[in-house]
Amino acid sequence: MSENSKYQQLRAHLAFLRMTAAAQALPEELDHAIKAGLSHQDFLERLLGIEVSSVDERRRASLSRFACLPSPFTLGDFDFSAQPSVDKKLIDELGTLRFIEDATNVLLIGPPGVGKTMLAVGLGHAAVAAGMRTYYTTAADLAARCRRAAMEGRWATTMRFFANPRLLIIDEVGYLPMPAEAAAALFQVVSQRYLKGSIALTTNLGIASWGKVFNDDPMVAAAMLDRLLHRSVVLNIDGDSYRMRSHRARAEATRRGVAGS
Repeated sequence: MSENSKYQQLRAHLAFLRMTAAAQALPEELDHAIKAGLSHQDFLERLLGIEVSSVDERRRASLSRFACLPSPFTLGDFDFSAQPSVDKKLIDELGTLRFIEDATNVLLIGPPGVGKTMLAVGLGHAAVAAGMRTYYTTAADLAARCRRAAMEGRWATTMRFFANPRLLIIDEVGYLPMPAEAAAALFQVVSQRYLKGSIALTTNLGIASWGKVFNDDPMVAAAMLDRLLHRSVVLNIDGDSYRMRSHRARAEATRRGVAGS
């Protein structure tokens, strides 16, 4: 068999195995191997390394699309000096993602604008970067999706969807009262994931006020909290809103500009 035939057969093998990146890199890598005098083992390691990197990049891109994270902010973007109530050492520990290994939940509690969502999304980006299946949703969107699923006969499928991610981020619990069916949907999701997968949940209401979220049904609130808190990390965040600080800074700059003119 000629060298050209061997080359074409090698490319065909790579194409059959769907090793697209390796097939594309083959000519250049062969030239490099000849010029550098690489052994067969070194050549194969380089070629397979290219394919592995390509597959990993595609996998992470797929995980990122699936996660639906609403912003690019990571844990490194959080301004701890602006929120002294947030323990940086604790956030760094959460950033290791060890809490996901034993299905621990993270509850971020505080008024609007203090960085709860930013921290939850930062954990989401860390999980995606670590190759973990992650999904973000607001409490309202989760309830609406479950309601549609119930009407269309897809309840079991939807419950499996929410049970599947290693980390499920549920944002904005408590901003709007939940009717009974929405509260039941959220309770079912929490129950499905109990001791199996982690939830990062943000809420503007303290734990004692959760009955207000679930249409003044303290039994549903207590049952859900029992599952969420059994294995959890709770962060109570207070302080000024990031948006209000930004608004005050712009207003002050405007006043100085007017006074100067």
